[in-house]
Amino acid sequence: MAEVISVSALNRYVKNLLDVNDVLFDLALRGEIANFVQNARSGHCYFSLRDEAASVRAVMFRSDARRLGFQPEEGMKVVVRCRVTLYERDGAFQVYVNDMFPDGIGSTQLAFEQLKAKLDKEGLFAPEHKKPLPRFPQCIGLVTSKTGAALQDIRNVIGRRWPAVRLLLAPVNVQGFEAAEEIADAITRLDKSGRVDEIIVARGGGSREDLWVFNAEVIARAAYRCKTPLISAIGHEIDFTILDFVADQRAPTPSAAAELAVPDRAEQGRKLCTLEENIHNCIQFKLSLCYNKLEQTEQLLSRAGVQAALEERAARLDTLAGRLQTAARGKLQAGELRLKHTAALAASLNPYGVLARGYAMVQDNRGRICTPDALRPGQTCKLRGTEHRVTCTVNTVEELDESTQKL
Repeated sequence: MAEVISVSALNRYVKNLLDVNDVLFDLALRGEIANFVQNARSGHCYFSLRDEAASVRAVMFRSDARRLGFQPEEGMKVVVRCRVTLYERDGAFQVYVNDMFPDGIGSTQLAFEQLKAKLDKEGLFAPEHKKPLPRFPQCIGLVTSKTGAALQDIRNVIGRRWPAVRLLLAPVNVQGFEAAEEIADAITRLDKSGRVDEIIVARGGGSREDLWVFNAEVIARAAYRCKTPLISAIGHEIDFTILDFVADQRAPTPSAAAELAVPDRAEQGRKLCTLEENIHNCIQFKLSLCYNKLEQTEQLLSRAGVQAALEERAARLDTLAGRLQTAARGKLQAGELRLKHTAALAASLNPYGVLARGYAMVQDNRGRICTPDALRPGQTCKLRGTEHRVTCTVNTVEELDESTQKL
């Protein structure tokens, strides 16, 4: 009968067999990534590698995963360097991945495409974020090597095209491990200084590896945050970097960036000459119009014209004066008629006019006008005529009966 062993012993035995196999200790394995998960806390990556017929579980520890130049994705075909073993606790056959490469595309190119897609999705390449370049900058910030040919090319072009502009250099390394942080920091410092109207980030030609630093995410985000218009001038016309997509303007070479950054004084001079000629022609045209109007005015102000105008206005004045006199006479006659009516009315109401017709006023002993009804026998009264006053004594007061009165 065979020896009875435990499950742990079996798993340990199989693990030892796999670990001592030189072929399985350093193996190159091709497959497609499936069920990829990266633990947020530990940083370890767990996934499966599969082909058309089979799959195997795989683990990549954080120390190895952090060296990757790209982000593994579901369905991506890769080649891994790994060792084959058994996870003793679960009896799980799996591979431990030390390194990983995209199958059919370089890891650097894949990293470039992944970062480009990521930043594009975040809107860093959107046209609405592009700022226009100033037409007549006074100061230009340069982010480049102080010993490189790019700086000299930019100086030569700007000195020829627009020498009045000032250049402010922020010297940086344009390749190497620390270059990305230097370039991003230089962009930020120039932008916050408030001294420059636009910024040129430039590097002369080189190999793809030499230019790779300008694909760094930290430079792209610094360029996106920059409030100052920024021109990217990296390498030659056929070279494209992530910075080219984020910048407000891309120039194929540093010399072309200088041409974009400043106007051409010769061209501006021609424009000024054309403008001066147009202004001169406009002034001459305006003067011609003024001369024509002046001649017309002179004709209107000629002696014959003035005399005719005065005669016309004199006739109008005579007509208005006649109307005014007629209206005044009418007003005067109407006033005289109203005055006569008023005087007649006042004369008819004059009590002394009544006395002149033979009537008399009766006054009591105090001189107050009274009626006969107010008098009593023995009372003294006065009768007032137009020219005399008579003092009388009342003998009797009789009540008249109109119905029996006799003439």
